[in-house]
Amino acid sequence: MEQTLAFSRRHALSLLGTAAVSTLLGGCATTAPQSAAAAGSADAYLDAVAWKFLDLNPEGATSLGIDTGAHAALRSRLADRSPAGQAALAAMLRDALKGVERIDTAALSPETRTSLAVVNSAFKTALDGFALPYGDVAVGGWRNTPYVVIQNVGAYLDTPRFLDGDHPVKTAEDAEAYLARLSEMPAQLNGELARLKQAGRIGAIAPSFLLDKAVHQMELTVADAARGGDLVRSLVRRTGSIPGDWERRAQAAASGPVAAALTRQLDELKAQRAKASDAAGIWARPRGDEWYAWGLRASTTTTRTPDEVHAMGLDQLAQLHGRMDPILRKLGYTSGAVGERMTALGKDPRFQFPNDDKGRAEIIALMQSKIDFIRTRLPQAFRTLVRGNLEIRRLPPAEEPGAPGAYGGAGSIDGTVPGKIWINLGSTDLHSRYSLPTLAFHEGIPGHVWQGEYANRLPLIRTLLAFNAYSEGWALYAETLGDELGAYDGDPVGQLGYLQSIAFRACRLVVDTGLHAKRWTRDQAVQWFSATNGSSVSEVAPEVDRYCSWPGQACGYKVGHSEILSQRNRAKAALGARFDLRDFDDAVVGGGNVPLDVLAQNVGRYIDLAPGS
Repeated sequence: MEQTLAFSRRHALSLLGTAAVSTLLGGCATTAPQSAAAAGSADAYLDAVAWKFLDLNPEGATSLGIDTGAHAALRSRLADRSPAGQAALAAMLRDALKGVERIDTAALSPETRTSLAVVNSAFKTALDGFALPYGDVAVGGWRNTPYVVIQNVGAYLDTPRFLDGDHPVKTAEDAEAYLARLSEMPAQLNGELARLKQAGRIGAIAPSFLLDKAVHQMELTVADAARGGDLVRSLVRRTGSIPGDWERRAQAAASGPVAAALTRQLDELKAQRAKASDAAGIWARPRGDEWYAWGLRASTTTTRTPDEVHAMGLDQLAQLHGRMDPILRKLGYTSGAVGERMTALGKDPRFQFPNDDKGRAEIIALMQSKIDFIRTRLPQAFRTLVRGNLEIRRLPPAEEPGAPGAYGGAGSIDGTVPGKIWINLGSTDLHSRYSLPTLAFHEGIPGHVWQGEYANRLPLIRTLLAFNAYSEGWALYAETLGDELGAYDGDPVGQLGYLQSIAFRACRLVVDTGLHAKRWTRDQAVQWFSATNGSSVSEVAPEVDRYCSWPGQACGYKVGHSEILSQRNRAKAALGARFDLRDFDDAVVGGGNVPLDVLAQNVGRYIDLAPGS
């Protein structure tokens, strides 16, 4: 009920169209809202900005379950991924920032000041990205990439998954909206194609090995669409009791215009593959060093240099291996480096799954059991508990070759669309029995799904905007909480899985900077990663490919995790016996997704307001 009421307030504000909001959005005001009216005007302005943002990103409104009422038309639309669509988004960000700069923050609440700081940081960083001559900028997200269409980026992946996973089909109107979006998909694909060609003309072509993956996946997608495939089955499956000629209409769209647009993208990918090099890093592309500096800043919300991040990874890796070594020795693994011993542990059949549907079912069941366990311990870590609305689903098989082991996120604000852990089950050797518990905590509860539900309680603009260092830092902190809440009591192998997971993220700091700043080859990165962390080549190879397509993104995890732990130590030192983990965790997760400097401000306010201060 609380979430529904909160949204109703936001919805009402967005429809009020007060003079202050209209003036700020119109870019004509010379003075900011003042005194008692300031807070209401600022909040209303941010809500209006949020709806302008969603108008350009209608899928986001559907995923949050707020494409209803006056905003119901958003359910029939897809985002414009063309050059013109990108220009419109950048213009909207510039206009919104002008309004933010005119707001006098003196009379505002700390919460509203935080929201303004978040918008200011997210929009300015995004505009710096739009100033680069190629790539995709994730405004309020984590998937910044120089490559518009590649093995893990593009509407050919995003839109089918969105239509099946987030677009509701409960009524004939929903089904019509599904078909409307399906009819818009060719234009969305063509918009991407125009940008893909623009990048190709200036030499911003993805590495050959990424294009090989993308071509293979696109070939599968084209073949599936030509048959109707998943795009049709998803609608048919959900319209069984809804009268209408749904299958024929969806088949005509998917096998005709959609398949043709996909084929045009495939042809361009093949043409670029003929010109591609095997240079893995962004350094080999036009203005590559500049692009990486921006990607690293966007991911970490810091100004750390590649050399600083590289050194941080090596230092933290040494500390984590120092913790793993005695556990391995007690288990009888005494010879070789920590990575070599973890490799030997990973080959133990006791910790493997059969590579068949039985093994896939075991993986999902084990993850679910760990989610069920951690739910019982959450009152020890949080005073304010959210629902944790979650389901575990297999990634679409066509996406699995280019995808990581898993990813997750919260569902809709009203709870009708559950949060999801999407798990890659293309091959069960991507997962081990000792690695799955910490993965469940990271992607699900108390990680991404859990944190996202707190974000869903915040003003709408805060729900939309995210920062990779906070998002992934929190998810790693969730893994730490799993360990601290007893998930591995009496289970040293499970604790090794947790420590290896954290070490995995320290390795990312080294590998990402190695690829993009130190000119490592793909093979060099894969071999170093596998040998150092004791992860299988089959696990780290797609990870390395992911870092090649998302420069800087992999560095947000450990930078954010380290900052949250640093802020916890700061709070412990300041509060002494008055420190309570529940209050700290509430302050961090309740303060929402923020840049790391704003996180420090939120923790400082928590310290100042703690009982007895």
